[in-house]
Order: sequence, then C-alpha cells, then structure tokens
Amino acid sequence: MRRALLLPLPLLWACASASGPAQGPASGPADGPHAHGDHGHGDHGRHMEHAFDDPEAWAKRFDDPARDAWQKPEEVVALMALSPGQTAADIGAGTGYFLPHLSRAVGPEGKVLGLDIEPKLVEYMNARAAKEGLANVEAKQVATDDPGFSPASVDRVLIVDTWHHIDRRGEYAQKIRAGLRPGGALFVVDFTLDSPHGPPAEFRLSAESVRDTLLAAGFEAEVLEETLPNQYVVRGRRPLED
Repeated sequence: MRRALLLPLPLLWACASASGPAQGPASGPADGPHAHGDHGHGDHGRHMEHAFDDPEAWAKRFDDPARDAWQKPEEVVALMALSPGQTAADIGAGTGYFLPHLSRAVGPEGKVLGLDIEPKLVEYMNARAAKEGLANVEAKQVATDDPGFSPASVDRVLIVDTWHHIDRRGEYAQKIRAGLRPGGALFVVDFTLDSPHGPPAEFRLSAESVRDTLLAAGFEAEVLEETLPNQYVVRGRRPLED
C-alpha cells in the first residue's frame, strides 16, 4: 500500500473512478489521474503523487457519461449480487462514480461506504450524496494501508482500477477479509494485460495473479465471466465457516 514515508499526500489512492478511456479511444495511460511511475513489483509498489485539490474539475472526467460504455457499472454491480439491506464499500471511490449504482442495489435499508484517502474527494462524495438524495451513502477518509472496517461489518467490497496501485496487497486483502461478514465478497476490477488503456504494461496484474493473492489471503477466489472490453473481475469470498 502507498505509505507517507514513500509518497506524500495528496494523491488519489485508487483510480477507481477515473482510469481508462474516459476521453475516448485515443486516451492512454498518460491521460489518467496518476503519473504512473516508480512502481514496485509483486505485492509492493509506489507511484508518483497527484494533487486532487479541484474535485469538480476531476469529476468532469471521472463521471463522463461516455465511461459507462466501457466500465459497464450496471454489469459490475450485478456481478456483486447485492441484496436490499446489505452494506457495500467502494474502496478508492474517487468522486463517487459507482455510489449511485451501489445505493440502488442495497436499497434504503442498506448502506454504502465511499472510501478514499483524499479528504477533498471525501468531501465531494458526501456533497454529491446529499445533492442526489443518496441517503444511504456515506463517504469516509481512510488510511493508505487499512480500509478501516470493523470486524465482520461489510457484505461486499468493490475495488475498481485500483488493485495494481496497492502495496502489500496480500496484507491488505487479509484486512478486507476480516472486515467482511462470513460469505461476504470482495470484487477486484482491473485492466487486462493487453488492454489499450490503463497503467503501463509492466505494472499490470493478470486476473490469475489477483486470484492467487486472494487465495493466499484466505479467500475462496475465482475469475468471473463478464463482458467488459478492457478489464477483468475477480471475486474473493470469505468462507462461511471462517
């Protein structure tokens, strides 16, 4: 996970609401919210900082309606198999692109957490939730190395276009598993190795490597079938007997 001693804030801890061809087919890695550089390998990684002191400006990109065509948020949320009354968390939620979709899926009796390390993005998400009448949504600032879940308190966790940015992914996955209720699940959505968009190729992770990290962290993990053009979805489920 990114650490303050390696990289000062502010930065977008997760490009969950931004990375990808938001501006059309010509967009490439350099167009994303991060300057992708100085990454490590394996379960450790660093990247260059990026300020997010103007969320309104970034929202024009993160929430561009054209993103729906390649991100397919309705399909992603459908794969999560959410039920009314459940609690879902979007880690690295950015400006809250997925929050309305998650809000509808869990219903008025459920709860959605929009988590990010950047305080101005958290402020923006809370204002967005109030403006759009998403009464079951709450945004919170979290640490770079911990999602901050209480034990067995969350039913579903979503991490979109973000997993490749996390250092010590195995340790972080264990913290997520501890925060999930038995039978709860983590969904990692990230760019394929051959995607024309996303981070530089040497910093990408295969779906199989993500699955293996989750298996090692104690999840029941598998790569799911989906129709996203440039991404994969890996599900890690906390065993019922855990």
